[in-house]
Amino acid sequence: MAAGAAASAVASASDRGARAAAVTIALAWHVAIALPAVLVAWPDLAAPAVVGVGWLVTAAVGGLAGVRLLRRAPLPTRRLAAVLLLVDAAVFAAAGERYLFTTANWVWSGLAWFFVLVLWRRPVRWLLALLGAHAVIALGELLGHGATDPADLTRYAMYVYGTSSLPVAVFVGAAAIAALARDRAATAAAAGAVAAERVAAERAREDRRSRLALVSGTAEEVLADLAAGHADPADPEVRRRCVLAAARLRRLIAESDDVPDPLLHELRAAADLADRNGLPIEFIAIGVPPKLPVAVRRRLADPLTAALADARRWARLTVVAGPDEVVVSLVTPDHDRPHATGPPAAHDEAGPVEQVHERDGEIRWTQTRWQKT
Repeated sequence: MAAGAAASAVASASDRGARAAAVTIALAWHVAIALPAVLVAWPDLAAPAVVGVGWLVTAAVGGLAGVRLLRRAPLPTRRLAAVLLLVDAAVFAAAGERYLFTTANWVWSGLAWFFVLVLWRRPVRWLLALLGAHAVIALGELLGHGATDPADLTRYAMYVYGTSSLPVAVFVGAAAIAALARDRAATAAAAGAVAAERVAAERAREDRRSRLALVSGTAEEVLADLAAGHADPADPEVRRRCVLAAARLRRLIAESDDVPDPLLHELRAAADLADRNGLPIEFIAIGVPPKLPVAVRRRLADPLTAALADARRWARLTVVAGPDEVVVSLVTPDHDRPHATGPPAAHDEAGPVEQVHERDGEIRWTQTRWQKT
């Protein structure tokens, strides 16, 4: 989808430039070349009013088509093409034999550019059909005036070729350039997407290795002691170590989940494990934590996870969050065992993480706090 969007944007930018160029050529030719020629030849034209009205109608059609093209709005193609063909026939008849092959008969050289405008992004056969009708109208006028000698027919052929080749080249070239730009952009975007996926896969693998190493520091030692018979599963200290390893493993698994509030999700995972182990726990969250790096979330959650492994009888876990500060607190009844230790307090690019442990003989209070710097 990203590759398709990028390709579409590049093709659109390329097509926008071609549209602007076509509109500029058509209207500039109509005003700077056709209009002065008509005004100079005005007294000698067979029907000058018809030629003038045709010029105005074509200018209106060109203005409408130009605005619609630049805004990428749809055009009533068939109706506009029919109007231009009517103007074509009327101006050829109104110019007269004397001005048949002159600039005053402005439909010879200028009308093809307006065909390009009204048929933009239509199949090229539509443009060829209109230019063919234009050539037939010119030939009919030529025959009507009796200009059938070889010189006149040769001049006619040269006019048809000369006034049609450049508009056709612009019409086909703009479509080809837009298609080529779209293909190249799609290829580049697809290659970029593959590279991004490769980088993301490598990063995910490194994250998994990092999480495994964090868990292994606690879990491997406990499992090795149990396997070697050096630890008794009935020993409360061994059970506490197992609970701590399980809690950290559960939190690290939750750390990779795609959720709106990762920190709350990780803390809920640790609280759920404690609840399933029979510890009544109350979880309170006030505010929405900001987006925090994984390292900061670990420093906020790990000491609480370790303290939950030591908790007795009940626990209350509280999260108070704001855009610039997050405070996580755990209150549990005090007992004779020492505090479980979490990772040391540290500073990083997201701001400092502080942790505090206090006990007064009745309760234990563990708090971690992050504040944006």
